Amino acid sequence: MSSVEILVPDLPESVADATVVTWHKKTGDDIHRDEILVEIETDKVILEVPAPESGILEIFAKEGAIVLSKQLLGRVSLIDDINVSKKITKNQKIISEISKCSEHKNEDLLSPSSRRLIAEYNLSKEDIKKIGIIGKLTREDIEKYLNNKDLVCKSEFLEQNTESTKSLLQSKEQRVVMTRLRKRISERMLEAKNTTAMLTTFNEVNMLPIKELRSKYGEMFEKRHGVRLGFMSFYVKAVIEALKRYPEVNASIDCDDIVYHNYFDISIAVSTSRGLVTPVLRKADSFSFVDIEKKIKELSIKARDSKLNIDDLNGGNFTITNGGIFGSLMSTPIINPPQSAILGMHSIKDRPMVVNNRIEILPMMYLALSYDHCLIDGRESVGFLIVIKEMIEDPIRLLLDV
Repeated sequence: MSSVEILVPDLPESVADATVVTWHKKTGDDIHRDEILVEIETDKVILEVPAPESGILEIFAKEGAIVLSKQLLGRVSLIDDINVSKKITKNQKIISEISKCSEHKNEDLLSPSSRRLIAEYNLSKEDIKKIGIIGKLTREDIEKYLNNKDLVCKSEFLEQNTESTKSLLQSKEQRVVMTRLRKRISERMLEAKNTTAMLTTFNEVNMLPIKELRSKYGEMFEKRHGVRLGFMSFYVKAVIEALKRYPEVNASIDCDDIVYHNYFDISIAVSTSRGLVTPVLRKADSFSFVDIEKKIKELSIKARDSKLNIDDLNGGNFTITNGGIFGSLMSTPIINPPQSAILGMHSIKDRPMVVNNRIEILPMMYLALSYDHCLIDGRESVGFLIVIKEMIEDPIRLLLDV
């Protein structure tokens, strides 16, 4: 019987290996071409591996195994449409042995439909003995037994599940293996702390102008473009303008060199059930407000459904993270290496502010810029935040480029 190998997909140069997370089928299962068989997790994304052909699955790399690019995960034995007949042949020995133990010596006493059911469900000698005398077995007898067996299995499963749930609730601790993504996040955060002279500077911004714009045009914007007008498009636009004026913030250190990037690939931090990921808005300076909102929505959905690919995550010159959606008032975000800076946005809170010698209640938000002091000095970091503040407090400047 010919076979086809199931291999680990090509992993990018920045990803050394991957972990086999979940097999959706077991060895011996019938599978169909393009059916998702296994999920493998890299430092950045989860990759789904489909069946190359229809056939019978044989698994080599078990769940939890560390695998390399192009490593053998399993094999598909190619078969035709007579799978059941082959199963029947495999079970002939069982049926023959049961026949010998019976008062009926002739195994032909089993009808073809009964043989097919025995083969399909891999019934053992003990199972068939429980049903009755082989010469008197009918298809209805076997089906009745299978139905009863299914109910018993479900009942046992529910009892076991209930007991395990009670045990979990009563337990004071629960030990769970850390995902590769969480490990990688930990490594990168420690790397940033240990290899950069990280400093954070703060400012605050009046969000009233943007809130009024969204209130006035938000409904029309959504009707026309099919996507909501959020805050992130304003943040991205303001960041790009600030990066143009302070190219040091858009640069990175490579050994003894400073690499200035003349393009604007903005990473957007997105929280998922597996951890924090930073998909990239490539050539964000060429995007309109509509393009930014649509792309962020697309990437957020892909992140939520674990559908991000390597290309979505690679690169990025500068990161924006918005802890405000979780209620954070202020934070010191950690740089995403090899980038040199990250901007943290926070909750918008009404606060009393002095405006023209009068106290007014305004929706204010803290800005936090963490940066590598080896490359960026205080003048650049403070000036960078001031540009963002000016652009957000007077968003018309984003349109007029002033």
